[in-house]
Amino acid sequence: MLQICGASVAALCDPVPLLSALPQSSHTSHVRTESHPSPFSRQDDAILDQIQHANFLFFWEQGHPQTGLIKDRCNTRMKDSSIVASIASTGFGLTAICIAEKRGFIGHSDARLRVVQTLSSLWHRLPTHRGFYFHFANIATGERIWDAEASSVDTAILLCGVLMCKAHFHEADIRELAQAIYDRVDWSWLSEDTELLPMGWTPELGFLASKWDDYSELMMIYLLGMGSTTHPLRSEAWSAWKRTLFEYDGIRYIGSYAPLFVHQYSQAWFDFRDKKDRFADYFQNSILATEAHRRFCVDMNTRFPDYTNALWGITASDTVDGYAAWGGPPATGPIDGTIVPCAAAGSLPFLPSETMRVLHTIHEHYPQTWSRYGFVDAFNPLTGWVDTDVVGIDTGITMLMAENARSGFVWSTFMRNAEAQRGMQMAGFQKYTHAPYPLDGLTG
Repeated sequence: MLQICGASVAALCDPVPLLSALPQSSHTSHVRTESHPSPFSRQDDAILDQIQHANFLFFWEQGHPQTGLIKDRCNTRMKDSSIVASIASTGFGLTAICIAEKRGFIGHSDARLRVVQTLSSLWHRLPTHRGFYFHFANIATGERIWDAEASSVDTAILLCGVLMCKAHFHEADIRELAQAIYDRVDWSWLSEDTELLPMGWTPELGFLASKWDDYSELMMIYLLGMGSTTHPLRSEAWSAWKRTLFEYDGIRYIGSYAPLFVHQYSQAWFDFRDKKDRFADYFQNSILATEAHRRFCVDMNTRFPDYTNALWGITASDTVDGYAAWGGPPATGPIDGTIVPCAAAGSLPFLPSETMRVLHTIHEHYPQTWSRYGFVDAFNPLTGWVDTDVVGIDTGITMLMAENARSGFVWSTFMRNAEAQRGMQMAGFQKYTHAPYPLDGLTG
């Protein structure tokens, strides 16, 4: 048994306005909500509406109108002429289009056309190896750039977006293209000599030496692989990676020496609520990890006085000196007081009140961080540095997790896919009735 804040809980290891440039819907769709009451106030919803609409503008406007590929990042302060698309950003973007169509940000015909263009490019134009896509591509041609690897995790993020469209749209062409893209991926090749999947492959070097061997965003890779009927991953692979226990301020959780996003990405699509495998309840685990991260930030207040209960959160992001994979606990990277809005936003389903408090603080007190596409990637209140860019995957995790926290729409739609259900069944997940989550009712 774990002792969390004096309460005994089961151990984890126990078996903006619409803009004229955007095609608009002729009506506003109502988003189906889960049966539980919303954790958000009317003021919260107003801010989340503004954030999600701005996030969607990035995926729509920075997506190529012919290929559907979406930029890896975008400078929000000047005209951005970059040509680098990422398949992960595109996967988030496909999901963003489903959310936007459901919320009435865009009409069905425009959403459908962009999705068909994207899926057609993915199937006919972009190079792959054994069905795996190269991490970065020319946004106009789909050609591999930067000697990018055929990436297991970025392909998985893309596939989540593809399957989201398959479940959301009922048209046969979308469903057939999505199925073909998913079925082409040869998970058995990726795992031919190992149960620990390699992070990627290049024509020049073969498989990368790094493997998915420790708890992280890897869960979506393994679950998608086990859900395949054409080239499936062996179910034994699910037990091969490490689940290391960490402890901070009396909170114990499964983690790794990695930024906070590792607790968010797989759960943007796969619904782990009220389920556990023989190792853990991973939704509860993300609640605990997010709370540990919140306390970790607040405990650094003497060094970085901007870190408070109302302003916290760091994860892999831009910094004044470039990109950094920072976070904690334990402290990782050159932490300097920078705030990363998607750290809190990506954890909205786990700690709704605590994360909304951060978003209110940024929205109300740091207007210079707002852009056409939502909050910039990062800023430092102590030095006055404000990023110029938004990053696709960080914008994406913000939009998707805001929707899941508000309505559960991404979860309920994505989990209709037989592939998602089969993957979780192969991993041994079972529904169960749990005690209240360990931080329910607590305030920061």
